[in-house]
Parts: sequence; C-alpha cells; structure tokens
Amino acid sequence: MSGVLAMILAGGEGTRLQPLTVSRSKPAVPFGGSYRLVDFVLNNFINSDMLRIYVLTQFKSQSLYIHLKKGWNLTGISGRFIDPIPAQMRMGKRWYDGTADAIYQNIGFIELSSPEHVCIFGSDHIYKMDIRQMLDFHKEKRAVLTVAAIRVPIEEASSFGVIEVNAEGRMIGFEEKPKNPKSIPGDPGFALASMGNYIFETNTLLSELTADGEKEDSSHDFGRDIIPGLYPHSPVYVYDFSVNQIEGEIGAYWRDVGTIDSYWQSHMDLVSDNPPFSLYNRKWPLHTFYPPLPPATFIDTAVYKTNVSQSLVSAGCYIQGARINRSILGFRCNIASGSEISESIFLGDAKIGEGCKIRRAIIDKQVEIAPGTVIGENLAYDRQRFTVSEGGIVVIPKGARVGF
Repeated sequence: MSGVLAMILAGGEGTRLQPLTVSRSKPAVPFGGSYRLVDFVLNNFINSDMLRIYVLTQFKSQSLYIHLKKGWNLTGISGRFIDPIPAQMRMGKRWYDGTADAIYQNIGFIELSSPEHVCIFGSDHIYKMDIRQMLDFHKEKRAVLTVAAIRVPIEEASSFGVIEVNAEGRMIGFEEKPKNPKSIPGDPGFALASMGNYIFETNTLLSELTADGEKEDSSHDFGRDIIPGLYPHSPVYVYDFSVNQIEGEIGAYWRDVGTIDSYWQSHMDLVSDNPPFSLYNRKWPLHTFYPPLPPATFIDTAVYKTNVSQSLVSAGCYIQGARINRSILGFRCNIASGSEISESIFLGDAKIGEGCKIRRAIIDKQVEIAPGTVIGENLAYDRQRFTVSEGGIVVIPKGARVGF
C-alpha cells in the first residue's frame, strides 16, 4: 500500500454535539468508554495496512493532538507515519473554508509523498471498513474518484450528499444536502448517501483542487463543488459500503454521530441485546490509548449489592453498591452506594454520590454529582439546568458540580 496516502479530515467543530464539543473538537469526543471518535477511522486504515496517514486538525485540537501522540505514534518506522497537521494558514490568514480547501492548503504533503491514490476520509463516524476492498473497486473501474455510499432512510437523507448511479456503479447524479432528496429507484423509502469517504487518483485531485482554489465563488467543498463539477465528464464511481466484508463481522454497521441523540443511540447499540457493532473482534482489533489504570472494581456494601447488567465499564472505575443497567462508563468513574444508573453514558472521571438516580443522560468528564441527585426523571426541571436534546437526553457539561 505504499502508493496510497490517507488524509483524515479531523478539524470538525461539532456544533450539534455541544456541550460535548465546547472544549474539544468533534473527532476527540470520547466514545464507547475507552475510545475517541477519531479512533475508528484510524483503525480502518491500520487494519487495512495503510500506514501513511495525515490527520488534518483545526478547532480546539489540543486534546486530539495529545491522544494521537500517546496512542498513535509510529516513530522509527521508515515510510510509515500518523502525523497530525494543524491548520497553518499557508495560503493566507484564514481557517479552512471547506473540506476541499483543507486538502488544498496541505497540497504540499501530497506532492511530497507522490502517491498514486489519495484517500480522503472523515473522522467522526462509527464503522469498520476494509479500505483495501474499496481501493480494489476504484482500480478495477479505472475511476478518477470513488465515493463510498450507504442506504439511509429518505427522511434522514437531507443531511447527506445524495447520489444517483447507473447499473455499472458510475455516478450520474449528486446533490449535497437536498431539501427533497431523490430515493433509490424501486426503493422509495431510502436514498443513497455519501459517507464522506473518497479515493482520488492523485493527478485528478491535484488539478481539481488547484482549479477550485482559484474560484472566488466556490465554497471549496467536496460535496458542493468538487464532486458536482467532476462526475458529469469524468469516471466517478460509487462504492457500496454494504458489500464490504470483514472476517468475524456480520453485516455492515455505520452511524453518523453528529447529534446528541445519534451519539446516545450509537452507545445504546453497543449494549443492546444483539449489538450490531462489536468491540471484540480479534480479527479487527480496535486500538486506542489506554492509560495505566487498575481493573474496574465492584464492591457490595452492608446495605446495597452491586448489580451491573448489559453495560460497558472501563478501567479505573470503582463501583460500590450501585445498580447500573444499559450504560457505558469511561475511565475512572466512581459510583457510590445506592445509586441507580440506566441508559446513560459517562465519558470518564465522574464522581457520583450516594443515592443518585440518573437516567438517559450523558455525563462529560470531571463531573461531580451530589448525593441524592435525580437526573432524567423530570425533563422540564432538567432543561432549566442543563442541555436536553430533542429526544430527551440530558447532557451534563465537563467539569460541572451538580447539586452542591
């Protein structure tokens, strides 16, 4: 895979995930107890034996940079790297204007590597993908660009780039976030949506970025400018993600976690009766940074017995006489006796006092909750104190002290 260069777009501000993104970029948001969102795309490249990776950062990138430094360091291996690249304003005193502009401002790294193909992937989705299979499809079709796509319910399609293809898989239509998305022929309940993952033939990418960079009226975005301008006259193909096969996996799982409700639901998928996404496939290991912590500890008290069911509990957690159901606890959470936690997500370093009841909530890091506090039972009251999503998920921001 020496002819392939990966560029991961990891500068997302993640405004729809606030308050989780008040102090961190979207790709740095913790997920699944032990991971960060960026880990999933990185694991896809590593497990696909693609080890030349630039991670383009921008907003609030410090925690993301520290995570990459601690958990994704490939020093000393010739020709193999995972390098974070901060926005350096090489082409003027401005941030990235769009996804295409982010690559254009770092075009020198592509020219330096001289790859045959460039993979440009997002960093804030939960999925597993053998990228080699998409690359094989791209080469077989002699495409200048291949776009990964997935079926989504028609009512959700306005949030994506919606694609039309012919029988050979060539793109014949594309509209970015349309108000009235076109459905798949013969399947009116679904649309074919771009996953935001692209494989470009390098010369085409360089020429398209250069031409787009000179257009003052362009939004400099792949979905709004590059793809619509390229597919009518060049071989642009669409890779069906559902055919991607990974040993030990049953079916293809992909979730956009761009909102609080989708972020919460993706976690609930992990603790469902039959999880559609596995963290345990040894054929596709999920690497991340694990701090040096003791195993999770569960202790009964004289009054309460600890009961944990259908939950994920990370290292360093200390659970004493608490009931935890369908929840995910990140590193170093301390849950005191008599507390009841259900359908909730703890990002880590939380301290929960005795006798608390927490339901359908997301607790950010370094939160301390006083004994007897109730969260998630009275949403009208919770809205006066916290962020509550459309789906009724209560979010406690980082560093909050509740009930004191």
